[in-house]
Amino acid sequence: MSGHSKFHNIKATKDKADAKRGKIFTKIGREIQVAVKMGGPDPNTNSKLYDVIQKAKQNNMPNDNITRSIKKAAGEGGDTSNFDAITYEGYGPNGVAFIVECLTDNRNRTAGDVRHLFEKHGGSLGTSGSVMYMFNRKGVVLIEKTDSVTEDELMLTALDFNAEDVVDEEDMFVIYSDPADMHGLVKGLEEAGYTIASSEVEYVPNNMLTLDESAQAKIMNLKDKLEDLDDVQNVYVNTELNEEVEED
Repeated sequence: MSGHSKFHNIKATKDKADAKRGKIFTKIGREIQVAVKMGGPDPNTNSKLYDVIQKAKQNNMPNDNITRSIKKAAGEGGDTSNFDAITYEGYGPNGVAFIVECLTDNRNRTAGDVRHLFEKHGGSLGTSGSVMYMFNRKGVVLIEKTDSVTEDELMLTALDFNAEDVVDEEDMFVIYSDPADMHGLVKGLEEAGYTIASSEVEYVPNNMLTLDESAQAKIMNLKDKLEDLDDVQNVYVNTELNEEVEED
C-alpha cells in the first residue's frame, strides 16, 4: 500500500484529541449510537459496536461515557436522535482529493457547512464518485514499535488473520486488511498479545500527490476546519501532510 503515511495521520489525530477531547468523545459517541441501532447493544454479537468501542478506548474515552452512549442508543432515557451517514467528495486547492465522512441529524445543515468550507478555502464539492476512484476502502491497524514487537513475527501473525500487508513506517507497523476482515484481525492480534494503537476502516489513497509547504498549509487548514464541524467524523486526502508545516 504505497505512499500512505498513516503514522503522520494518527499522530495528528492523537494530538488533536488531546486538545479537543470533548469533541472527539462526542463524535465517537455518535458512532456508538449508530452501531447500536444497527446491530444491538451487545458488542459480543455486534462486531461494528465492538470495533467502535475499541476505537473509543484507543482515544482514552472513559468507560462511563461508552456505557452511557450505548444505553442512550438502546432507548434508555427516551433518546430519539437518529443520525444518517453521508459521504461527501470534493477537491481542495492544488487538485487534492477529499473524502468527508459525516454522521448528521440534519442533512441540509451538514451539506451547507461542508460546501461553505470548500468554497471558502479554494475548493469545491464534487458529485458522487468524482474522487472515490482514487481511494481504496481498507481496514488499517496500527501497532507501535517496541523491543518486543518484531516485523517478521507480526507479519506471520497478521497473515494468519487475513491481513493483506504489513508496512514498517517510522514508529509504527501499519497493517492493512479487507474491511470485512478487520474485526477478526484486531481480535486475533489482541489474543496474540499485541497492543493495538489504532484500528479503523479508512479510505486509503491509491497514489499520493506531492506538495510544497505552502500548498500543504492550505490543505491542512481546510482539513482541520472540516474536522472541526460537529457532523464530520473523518476527512481523507490524497497527499501526505507534514504536521510541522505551519498552517495559513
